[in-house]
Amino acid sequence: MSRPSIATMWYVPAEVHAIRLWVPAAALMNLLIALGEGLRGGHQAIQLILLGVLGLVLIRVLLPDGTQAWKSFASRLLAGILLLLGAFSLYTSQLSMYDLWSRSWLIVPSALALIWLSKSDVTLWASGRMDNSRAEEGLARNRSKVPRLETVGLHVMLLHATAVVIIPVIWILDVAVSPGNVLGGPIGDAFTFEHFAEVLGGESFWMWTRNSLIVACGTTLAALALAIPTAYAFSRYDFAGRKESMFLFMLIQMFPGIIILVPYFMVMKTLGLLNTSIGLMIVYSVTALPLSVWMLKGFFDTVPRALEEAAVLDGCNQFEVFIRIILPLSLPAVALTALFSFLAAWNEFLLALVFNTSNEMYTLPVGLASMIPATGQQWGDFAAASIIVSIPVVILFVLFQRALIQGLSAGAVKG
Repeated sequence: MSRPSIATMWYVPAEVHAIRLWVPAAALMNLLIALGEGLRGGHQAIQLILLGVLGLVLIRVLLPDGTQAWKSFASRLLAGILLLLGAFSLYTSQLSMYDLWSRSWLIVPSALALIWLSKSDVTLWASGRMDNSRAEEGLARNRSKVPRLETVGLHVMLLHATAVVIIPVIWILDVAVSPGNVLGGPIGDAFTFEHFAEVLGGESFWMWTRNSLIVACGTTLAALALAIPTAYAFSRYDFAGRKESMFLFMLIQMFPGIIILVPYFMVMKTLGLLNTSIGLMIVYSVTALPLSVWMLKGFFDTVPRALEEAAVLDGCNQFEVFIRIILPLSLPAVALTALFSFLAAWNEFLLALVFNTSNEMYTLPVGLASMIPATGQQWGDFAAASIIVSIPVVILFVLFQRALIQGLSAGAVKG
């Protein structure tokens, strides 16, 4: 009985290893593309894509394992058929950017599988005739080639995930810099700043911005003033109803905001706070309180009690312990809570729409919505205003990036 060789026991070409990983990912992506074609009504395209998915699955099943040469031939034959199928599907499409991208998920994997499986080293290994010396050389190459191929595959998937976010931004930026107020058309066919000038030159936009800044900043300060001592009390003190109160905070977060819309409206009307910034601050602070308390409590739980005990031994009272010890250590969590509270108030639309009925008290989300009525939609102005409104949010995330990361990870591990 012959002793198993290195080629059959340990060696797999880097190209075959990459195909094993990439082909299932390509099949999954083609299934998603088939769902998109279903929304577009492309029945013929769906059939071709599903045939391609079946072919990719067969390629994965029939990939050579280093012992049977026929698997290599069958895989190459299937890859060639899929390559022709992808080319035919592209030929029968409208040759738009979407069609080129979607068909590439069948054409590119098939072409790579055909090219890689046809390499001399791969065919030699697949036939089971590779000797130990060549297998050792292949193992040495795999040390550098396999990580590179895995990195390429990972970056391709990350680029597609990023494209889901970037493409809408590019589209709305194109609408903002295109003449007129129409949607669609080729990207980059014209360029103008007239929409930005119209928005920035109007009095309403600056009025809406002022209202949003007042409401968002006021909400952030009020939410922190309420959440910080509340979270600290829940973290450090054991009092009657503590667990029930925390459960109530969590329960409130489960209900959609529209459920409390009518009660809030009645309260604001009774207090005479409709159409005022103070009314929105109160409502936003109350709605932001449960999440803020949970976030801050999770961080306060990680601060060792020994630090407080040492401060008490040094002569500090409980308030001084909190101000001098706990609060400085909790700045990342406080910054994260403040950022979330600010963004929630900055982007909120429904409550601001219901409680504010005059243009003078509109916040930015409500003001921007007023730019697209049932008739005469100002899409270009709306797109330009949307980009301008997003700039402060981007700046805040850039400035608080480090605090954001620290705050998100701080409550995950107890000290």
